[in-house]
Amino acid sequence: MAVAVTGAVAGAVTGAIVVLAVGAGPARADDGGEKLFTFRDSRITESSGLAVSPGHQGVYYTHNDSAAAAVFYAVGGDGRTRATFHVRGAQARDWEAMAATKDPETGRGVLWFADIGDNLDGAWPDISVYRVDEPETLRDATLSATRYRFKYADGGRNAEGVMINPRTGRLYVVSKEFAGSVYAAPKKLRADRVNVLRKVAGAPVMATDAAYAPDGSSYVIRTYFSATLYRPSGETISRVTMPELRQAESIAYTADGKSLLTGSEGAGSPVYRVPIPDRAREAATPSPAAAAPSEDPPGRAAETAADTASGGSGLTAKDVLIWLAAALGATGVITFIARKTR
Repeated sequence: MAVAVTGAVAGAVTGAIVVLAVGAGPARADDGGEKLFTFRDSRITESSGLAVSPGHQGVYYTHNDSAAAAVFYAVGGDGRTRATFHVRGAQARDWEAMAATKDPETGRGVLWFADIGDNLDGAWPDISVYRVDEPETLRDATLSATRYRFKYADGGRNAEGVMINPRTGRLYVVSKEFAGSVYAAPKKLRADRVNVLRKVAGAPVMATDAAYAPDGSSYVIRTYFSATLYRPSGETISRVTMPELRQAESIAYTADGKSLLTGSEGAGSPVYRVPIPDRAREAATPSPAAAAPSEDPPGRAAETAADTASGGSGLTAKDVLIWLAAALGATGVITFIARKTR
């Protein structure tokens, strides 16, 4: 008897994979890092994006995942919400990530919200990223946004990572796939037409978030298992051990670039601070010749060089074994449901 796999079943399978892959239960500090705070707001149930405020010291921004309103929260270092912001005219089909930068002309903070989740890998004709000026005061408000629409040059993708190179201002989207990729947006974004994203580097298996270092010397990509640091060229620098989380969804650099912040979905979820090893930070420090801002490498040459360098996809033998176990678990879930629905 044929069994239709419904959205509920798919969700159950996804949940099974996540639990098998990373384990259920509270975060453990012995896997690296220290707990910075726990979200105390009962409305923050699926913290999917995380960013450090460019203009308010000790403030962090987050937003919920899919099926939520276009809302984000400013949270203090004690985990309490300082302000709630609604984004006027924005949709939230599946907000998966955010980034925070400074406008090079005004010096004012800018927040980017990525509506890039697509569990059907091409169900949406295009995806959107919203640009919002960071509020100057932390009190509840409704803010205006500029919407930028995107499509992938090589077909639809599911994605959960967005990052902005602070030296060049270029936006990147990181796909969430078994053979993921980093996609670069055009240098100048257009709000009056769809912008094309082009592959420029490889990415680790099932990437859940990404972020650029404040000085532009490196970027990091998070997966359910760990985090990997890269040079802007796409060359791997180092893996960084992450704390065990229920469902690792977010990553960001601290303002000084010396540590990473990582969070999880779930009510009352924690945010951890993980120091970047000194050797990794030293390896990421650009030489004086490379310190000046430069154009991102264009076209096919960038894609070929980045794919060659990205042999550091972040996938180890342990990861393969975990995913095999997850696949077997998912098969078991489907078989169980099939028997129950005969």
